[in-house]
This record gives sequence, C-alpha cells and structure tokens, in this order.
Amino acid sequence: MRIAVLGAGPGGLFAATLAKTSDPSRDVTVYERNRAEDTFGFGVVFSDATLAGIHAADPVLRTALTEHGVHWDPIEVRLRGERLSCAGNGMAAVERKTLLSLMQQRAIDAGVDVRFSTEVRADDLLAEGHDLVVAADGANSRFRERFADVFGPSSETATAKFIWFGTTYPFEGLTFVHERGPHGVFAVHGYPIGNGISTFIVETDEESWRAAGLDEFDTSRPPGPSDEKTRAYLEQLFAGQIDGHPLLVNNSRWGNFRTLRAARWRHRVGGTAVALLGDAAHTAHFSVGSGTKMAMEDGVALVAALDAHPGDLDAALAEYEAARQPQVAKIQDSARPSLSWWEHFGRSYDTLPPWQFAYHFFTRALTDGRLRRRDASFVADVHRRWRAEHGGEPLTSELTVGAHRLPGRVVPVGDGVIRTPTGTLPLRAEPAGDGEWALAVDAPDAEAGLPAALDAVAAGIAAGAALVAVRGGTALTRRLLCEEARLGLGAVTLAIEDGPLDDDGATTAVLSGRTDLVGTAAVPS
Repeated sequence: MRIAVLGAGPGGLFAATLAKTSDPSRDVTVYERNRAEDTFGFGVVFSDATLAGIHAADPVLRTALTEHGVHWDPIEVRLRGERLSCAGNGMAAVERKTLLSLMQQRAIDAGVDVRFSTEVRADDLLAEGHDLVVAADGANSRFRERFADVFGPSSETATAKFIWFGTTYPFEGLTFVHERGPHGVFAVHGYPIGNGISTFIVETDEESWRAAGLDEFDTSRPPGPSDEKTRAYLEQLFAGQIDGHPLLVNNSRWGNFRTLRAARWRHRVGGTAVALLGDAAHTAHFSVGSGTKMAMEDGVALVAALDAHPGDLDAALAEYEAARQPQVAKIQDSARPSLSWWEHFGRSYDTLPPWQFAYHFFTRALTDGRLRRRDASFVADVHRRWRAEHGGEPLTSELTVGAHRLPGRVVPVGDGVIRTPTGTLPLRAEPAGDGEWALAVDAPDAEAGLPAALDAVAAGIAAGAALVAVRGGTALTRRLLCEEARLGLGAVTLAIEDGPLDDDGATTAVLSGRTDLVGTAAVPS
C-alpha cells in the first residue's frame, strides 16, 4: 500500500510512523512545505487522563514528556494580588520543537520517507497513484478546501483575540493570570515547557485590543514576522506577574480562534482514498484540549482501522470516521462554554471577588461535584467563603427581592408567577401594570440572538423589574444571558431550567455567581 501524508506536524508524523511500524510493507511518504527546523509556537500541553491510548500506540510522546518535558498537578489563578490553586489536574508539557524533532527522527528510523521543503498540490499528489492520502495540513488545509463540496467544512470564529508568546519566566504549572490595564482586560495562559521556557498565550476582547492600539499589525503577511508592538505592550502590562522577564516571539501575531468542523472526513478520487486528520478535520479551543493530542489520537484510530480492514480502504476510512467524529464532537461541545468564558471574562473580573472568580473559572465546563472530586479542599474553601458572606449553603441562603424575602435560592415558578413566602411576583414578558413584577425573557437558540435578548433585559430593568427570569434557549445561552443581566447590568436573576432541577448544577450556577436563583417550571408566554 502506498500512503502519502500531507503535513509533518505531530499528527501527520505520528500517523505515518504508526502506519509504517504496524505494517513495514507499506510505502509511507510525508510531504512538508516547511523546513525540518521550522516550528511555529512554543509548547504543547497534555492532560494525564488522555494519554493512555497514545502511549500504548508508540512511545515517542512518553519519551518526550519523560526526558524533556515538565509535569504538574495544580492549576493556579491569579488576579488582584491573590493566587488561588486547584489540584487534581495532572498535566505535562514539552517544547514543540523538541517534540517535533523526536517525532521526525522516529518516523525516519521507522522507514518513513520524510520530505521537507516540498510543496505539493492536491491534484499533483492524487496523480501520483497513492492508495491513500492523509491530509494533515492544518486548520487552513488546502486539501480540504480543494474538495470542500465533499468534506463540508464549517467554522465558528470567536470574538476573543489571542496571541502566542514564550517567556523565560519559570511558571511552576498551568497558570492563568488576569490584569486590567489602562485599555481593558487581558488574560494569560502560562505553563512551563522545559529548557527554561514557558508558553505565554494572551487573550483579550476586541474592545480592549483596539483601545490599546494593537490592531495595527498586518496579519495577512506571510508567516515569520512577529508583532513587536504587542510584545512590548504586554511585556510591560504583565511585568509584575512575570518578574520583569521578557516575552519571546515566534510568528507571534493576533488571531481569532476558529472552531472548525468537517461534516465528512473521507473521500475517494478515482483509485485514491483520502482522509482528513487533525486540524484539517477539526479544532477545539486550547483552554480545554490540545489540538496535538487530538491529531495524534486521530492517527491511532486511522491506523487501527487500516489494520482491521486490510485491502479495503473504504471500510477502513468509514470505521475511522465513525470512531473519531463522535469523540471529537464531544470535545468541541465541551470547549464552547470554555471558549465563551474567555470572550466575556472581563465582566466576572470586575464584579466577582477573587475566590468566586476562580470558582467561576474552574466550573466553566465542570459542576461543583466534579470539581470537588478533583480538589475537595478548594471546593470546601469556596463553600466556606460563601457561607461567611451569605449565612448558608448556596441553595439555602436567603435573598431579598424587592419586598420579598426568599428562604433559599430554589424558587417555585408556575401559572405566570414566582411564589414566595410573602406573596407572588407576576412574570411578564413586557413592562406593564403597577406593583412589583419580574421580567420573563426568552434566551435565544443561538448566541447570535443574545444582543436582542439583552436589549429586552435592559429595557425591563429600566422599567423597574425586580427580577429577570431567563427561560428557553440552550443551556449556554441561558447561562450567558443570566450572567450579563446579573454581572453586567446588576439585575437579580432567575435561571429557569428545562427539566427536573439538578442540585449539583443548581449549586454550581449560584455559587459561581452566574445567577441568583434557580427554578424549573415553564413560564407561560
């Protein structure tokens, strides 16, 4: 079997190596447009819990992490002079250039023909008579776009801006640093990668980015030059957090993260089968998963399918697609709430105390119960601080809404009213009538509808609504609408869930400051 792999990133190299070591009779060639020494980015991070399958397939990553990487367990959040740590998050990282060097040599030793500085067009590669072409040519895959009508790519672009640096500051583990500067809020994902270097990824919102004058660099320029104005600005902004250490550049320029999906990962062009792999097929925000890890897992699944169906490439690729697409979709679905957190972290930075901000951050994709299993002492301390401030546990803390004193945060809703021990609050979709009332707002089915819903919230608050009750939509849009109403507009909020009340989820929502109250009954229109 003749196999061509387009792209010598970790995913492409790993798939090529596995294909060759699994069956040495396979003729495997990797084509890479860049030089062997060209590496964009700094570090690659992996969660301990996700590496078993990769390690079992080939020892190259284990060797890289063991001999050249850095391991840690707690994650630290820094803001306003406080540092809060949550354990139970075993992770390891290694320099990208070190990992690639080891993987390049591993592929060559296995008998793979690795050709650097080799530009190949999709049609030319297909004309060479390969049995299988693996398109591992990244998020901007030209191979995928050549057959876009078959692969059905789609993408969602985040509003948050990000830029990738390195630094000589020795972070001890994954650390999230938040600063409000003279132009807005900026946040860092920092982690050590070995050899005295740490990765330093910065995110911010577009308003802060433009106010700081960081929108001048031409990102359409070919890879290579870095945004030196941004480097100097951020080096000064975070100087106190990294003890004056410099920021290091490597094709460092601002971008907006794109979550990419391909509806189909396989195709056949005449006698050649084609498979997408890694970022060419999918991306997920780096706050919840490593694109490198996902691409390497694709490689494991692809070669396992080839081995299971010798001589039947169509069956093999169908199995590969069926195995990996649901797994990747699950990661992408969990990444969206996390990515959304980075788009809106400024409002929680400004309004929540540090202990609650940290809990808000750690529960962006976890519940109170799941976080407790990772670090019981961290969660216990958060509950202790809540009790000290509110006089009870999250769901049994009293709350005053206008003239109504509620004995807890779970409230009965039905027949168009919120029932309290002292009476009822009528729910209305429009301001009307006298006396105290609550505004009922429908969350949109998609995030694009949030601005209109927020306009309705603002109008209701201005008209004197004592409370904003958010219903319908999706779990994410309800969360975002409640958060903006509460943290951005100062409203008392009620999140009305679709089904039976989940105490763990309700506790998380209240304790994190995402809402004040929770309920489950439907609100009549």
